Amino acid sequence: MKKAYKLLTTRERFTVLLIILLVSAQVYSQLELPSYTADIIDIGIFNKDLPYIYGKGGLMLLISLASIVASIFASFFAAKIAVSVGTKLRFWVFQKVSNFSSQEYNKFGASTLITRNTNDIIQVQNFTYTMLRLMVMAPLMLIGGILKARMQSTELSFIFWYSIPVLVFTIIVVAFVALPLFKKLQERLDAVNLVFRENLIGVRVVRAFNRFKREKERFSEANLNHITIAKRVNRIMTSIMPVMMIIMNFTSLAIVYFGAIKVDEGTLQIGSIFAFLQYAMQIMFSLVMASMIFVMFPRAQASYRRIFQVLNEEQTIQDKEDAIEQTETTGAITFKNVMFKYPGAEMPVLSEVSFTAKPGNITAIVGGTGSGKSTLINLIPRFYDLTSGEILLDDVNIKDITQRSLRSHIGYIPQSATLFSGSIRDNLNLGKEDATDDEIMDAIKIAQAEEFVSEKDGGLDRVVSQSGTNLSGGQKQRLSIARAIVKRPKIYIFDDSFSALDFTTDFELRKALHPHIKESTIFIVAQRISTISNADQIIVLDEGKIVGIGTHKSLLQSCDVYKEIVSSQITEEEMDHE
Repeated sequence: MKKAYKLLTTRERFTVLLIILLVSAQVYSQLELPSYTADIIDIGIFNKDLPYIYGKGGLMLLISLASIVASIFASFFAAKIAVSVGTKLRFWVFQKVSNFSSQEYNKFGASTLITRNTNDIIQVQNFTYTMLRLMVMAPLMLIGGILKARMQSTELSFIFWYSIPVLVFTIIVVAFVALPLFKKLQERLDAVNLVFRENLIGVRVVRAFNRFKREKERFSEANLNHITIAKRVNRIMTSIMPVMMIIMNFTSLAIVYFGAIKVDEGTLQIGSIFAFLQYAMQIMFSLVMASMIFVMFPRAQASYRRIFQVLNEEQTIQDKEDAIEQTETTGAITFKNVMFKYPGAEMPVLSEVSFTAKPGNITAIVGGTGSGKSTLINLIPRFYDLTSGEILLDDVNIKDITQRSLRSHIGYIPQSATLFSGSIRDNLNLGKEDATDDEIMDAIKIAQAEEFVSEKDGGLDRVVSQSGTNLSGGQKQRLSIARAIVKRPKIYIFDDSFSALDFTTDFELRKALHPHIKESTIFIVAQRISTISNADQIIVLDEGKIVGIGTHKSLLQSCDVYKEIVSSQITEEEMDHE
């Protein structure tokens, strides 16, 4: 856990030193009490000296109060440090994941990323608290207890040479066996979260196909696998305490037995036996505390490694050291011999793609399923980095521009409309943080969303539930479009963003949008020919290659693939009319 220390600020490191001092004071207080007990029995009670008994008893009370105060403050500061570590880890993981490209995101998966940012960090946080409290207390109490016990009776100290090694051996064996199981336990928890998350997202599909029984079986299987490992781990962990109790009881029995012999011989006093017993319990208790650390350590270590797998993941898409901030742009995009292949794939998704999209023009991209349409436009904002070739923004390679400045010029409307919990205003402010209500309403009007963003329904303050589940598909798409419009970017990317709209709304939206995007570069991926028939250039993709580029009319004459797509939507008579 060396990296854990690096998580602390200078102030927090001083706080750790304060915790060590407080715990040391607590241990010192506890180690002093048994000797006071021995003095009270051997001197005070034996001589019937009440002032001596009350004096020693009062000191014991003060020492106990000091120990309690030190314990409270040590626990308070340890909790603050642990929470701080957890907070920093959560922030770093969130920040790291937020900067992941689609490649890294797909490598881990949503379910395991959620688990690592919640359950795994909780395990590390709990271990940090326990370690800060016990890492000093356990060794100090062990060493101090042994020294103090020897001061009471050297002859009885031989008992520890038998009991302590047995306890230490038990702890080491349990930790060694438990470590791989804790790693499996977290992986099984990932699987449970994966099934649960899939069911939450796909609940309508499950209902529509009446697959509750199958999904229940899937969840039960994942849950059973998790429970099986959890039971094994808990059986191993719970075996420590009975073994320790047996050893502690036998140790106490041995102390009383051999101590009685020494008392009978006149070489040991009764008070010393009581003190020795207390020191023995403190020594055993220190080993119990050590066992708690060893019990928690394997799981915390597994969680810690999983967290830093995310934090240490090398991002495939990064800004160059000399990347420029391109604050001004015309929005011209040029593809030069672009080829892209997904990691691990044998065949490229796109190859030999070359074209130019000019400001003020609409570039439509069509093609069959799996032809690479969405992949092509995802290369523009660098959600993926192309395998070879170049994409230029105003004759500047987009890899030479910072991602922040590149994306600041892009208004992206994804294929699946994504909204966040909050209000309509909150969602549209994602497009432009300082947008006024007038700017937002103007974008809403252009996106044909004014009808359901009315004052009677709360207007801009209308609540949007998580993922926009209280809105229809068409309403979500229109708000997604409005979010991009309010940004007023130089480049618009519509990734099949009109699919949930009826033909009339589609037409009215594009009609209202046209005057506001005359100087912008427009990319439209669409299935409807009516949506893209008026585009300035239409790029036809087939198996990742451009098989046709031109206007609607020219492609009807020169491109068989485009003609086939059109014929699947309109009749030959309408085609001839076109």
